[in-house]
Amino acid sequence: MWGDRLSDLARPTGPFPRPSRKAWLFDAGLALVVAGVGVPYALEHAGGAWLGPVAAAVVASGALAWRRRYPLAVLWAVAGTLLLAPAEAVRPEFYACVIAAYSAAAFSPYRVPALAGLAVVALMAAAAPDSSLPTVPNEYVPFAILIPVVLAANGRRSWQRRAAEQRERLAAAARAAEAQERTRIARELHDVVTHHVSMMIIQAGAARHTMATAPDQATGALLAVEASGRAAMTDLRQVMGLLTTPAPDAHRTSLPVSPPVSPPLEPQPGLDRLDALIAGVRGSGVDVTLTVHGSPRPLPAGLDLAAYRVVQEALTNTVKHAAGAGARVDVHFTAHELRIEVTDTGGAAGPARLGGAGAVHHGGAGQYLGGLVQAGGGRGLIGLRERVAVHAGTLRAGPRAGGFAVRATFPLDRG
Repeated sequence: MWGDRLSDLARPTGPFPRPSRKAWLFDAGLALVVAGVGVPYALEHAGGAWLGPVAAAVVASGALAWRRRYPLAVLWAVAGTLLLAPAEAVRPEFYACVIAAYSAAAFSPYRVPALAGLAVVALMAAAAPDSSLPTVPNEYVPFAILIPVVLAANGRRSWQRRAAEQRERLAAAARAAEAQERTRIARELHDVVTHHVSMMIIQAGAARHTMATAPDQATGALLAVEASGRAAMTDLRQVMGLLTTPAPDAHRTSLPVSPPVSPPLEPQPGLDRLDALIAGVRGSGVDVTLTVHGSPRPLPAGLDLAAYRVVQEALTNTVKHAAGAGARVDVHFTAHELRIEVTDTGGAAGPARLGGAGAVHHGGAGQYLGGLVQAGGGRGLIGLRERVAVHAGTLRAGPRAGGFAVRATFPLDRG
């Protein structure tokens, strides 16, 4: 147990220093300056035995060149020169030790050993003979007190300013992430609501027209409306569950008495669910055929969802703006890309276009495109383009001979 605690104390509490080239040059210059002062002082006060004092001065000053990269090792190396240097020539090593002590406190990731080293060095300095330590003349005492106070106050102010700037950057990044998430959720809600509500509108309109003459058909249409409504509620719960699922909180001390029960979240749809999507569209009276070319392959989850949304949005707009049209979905898997093409044969404007008036206007491609802009504000195609662009793909949508076409291309990894 004690061994584990001691090993925890010896572990680094932060990243290891990585001085820049400018910092290396500054520290090398500082080492030369200290050596230029310390070596002549050692020669002057060492008397006949000058080799030991000079060597101690060179080691103490030279070690300062690595004071940022290896701060704790430099502190111990310089502290060792205090023991080797004679008392009459110890002042250069003392000055170097002050610099090394500051470097250990400022840069060492080993906080506990660094604090212990500082305490040991302070005890060594206190035990040294009075004659060996430098003295401060009385006229310099005010400066010796005020300068550290000013430096400490300025450092604290700079730290507070940097901390405030860091907090502002983090807050701005959080706001940007929240805005991006709101946009993503809005797209999901648009896709879910538009598809299912369009199905419900078509089926409800059919039930209204056949209620008096064909009650059985009206009943089938109303059952389809109910099924679409249930599917819409399920999909909405899936999307909203991303917002309401609580994140784990290590500081939570109590649980709610009656936690809400949410339905289990399911994976987002992909191309493997196109059959179910097309079956629902066929239930609204649109004849849809699906053809897959090439060998299907696993796709990244985001790309798979984007491809599914392309088909869903295109078929939804066919139901809304080209009632009675036939549609075709072609999915092409090649070695390097995925191509999706959804085309229709044109038709009459649907209830979403007519505002529920019930009249029939013979449309076609031009009227279909106009319906996209008027009824939906173009948000569906804009959202699709953004989805496809996220995966470096392209989207083209426009009229064709006798109808409308939506084509999307997604590049796939060559590996």
